[in-house]
Amino acid sequence: MNTPFALDGAVRLTHWGVLRARGADAVKFLQGQLTNDVVALGLSQVRLAGFCSAKGRLQASFLVWKASEDEVLLACSASVLPATLKRLSMFVMRAQCKLSDASAELQLWGVAGGAAQGLLEGAAVWDKREAAGHTLIRWPDVAGVARCLLVVPDADALPAVLAAVPLTPLDAWRLLEVRSGVPMVEAATVDQFVPQMLNFELLGGVDFRKGCYPGQEVVARSQYRGTIKRRMFLFDIDAPAVPGQEVFHSADPGQPAGLVVNAAPQGDGTGSSALVEVKLSALEGGELHLGAPTGAVLRPVELAYAIPTDAELPAP
Repeated sequence: MNTPFALDGAVRLTHWGVLRARGADAVKFLQGQLTNDVVALGLSQVRLAGFCSAKGRLQASFLVWKASEDEVLLACSASVLPATLKRLSMFVMRAQCKLSDASAELQLWGVAGGAAQGLLEGAAVWDKREAAGHTLIRWPDVAGVARCLLVVPDADALPAVLAAVPLTPLDAWRLLEVRSGVPMVEAATVDQFVPQMLNFELLGGVDFRKGCYPGQEVVARSQYRGTIKRRMFLFDIDAPAVPGQEVFHSADPGQPAGLVVNAAPQGDGTGSSALVEVKLSALEGGELHLGAPTGAVLRPVELAYAIPTDAELPAP
């Protein structure tokens, strides 16, 4: 398959949206709702975080950063933003925190390759910088390709910093997102996964030392009682794949063995790469198939990080 890892350019991230939490209690409010520590988040840092149901199932996943000490921005899939905003707003009550959809005010651009490297100037992964009225966030590299998120407070104009940067197709950028192994909860996968099923704690998206949040007991129990029986892995497939699509194992075709989390077409247009949550037992032999027991075969691809066994998980 033709995988465009030579990508060098920028693209408007129309599949992302931005939530804003503003007010004296914004940080405190989010601290009680998200899986990660917002209080300890520095102004030059970005963190992954999840918003769970009481049953510990992810309703949304975010990139979280502070615009100031009383304003927090949360980038997430545009497909889950309206429902997430509504649900979070139910818990604000008397807190001095106003939640809003800031997607119409802030442009999100993905920049990759040499174009990104020129902007980053040695920034570490998940660092955040403010310059010339925009925010720059370094994402993890993919196969040596640098990536960054550019946040610009102007919903209409092309950012001046990108004036000389070639534009690239959104599908090419989404392929890099998938190959990075960093998942995004989309509308088709809401309420399907506890954070560990998406390797969220391996990516720094869960803080087990912070205070309570919805679903915390379920998430902690999964971590410390050896009950993580499903994980997310990366696959190449000779067929199109979509989030929420089931996968089946050749030895047990009567029931799904997993679910597609995120997917993007390969450069040749005939196949795809996909992050797939799957039963660990289904990886011990046989084949996984997309959509049906007779569907296209999933071919495993090495992730950029290791998946621990239950024995390797930290003690409480």
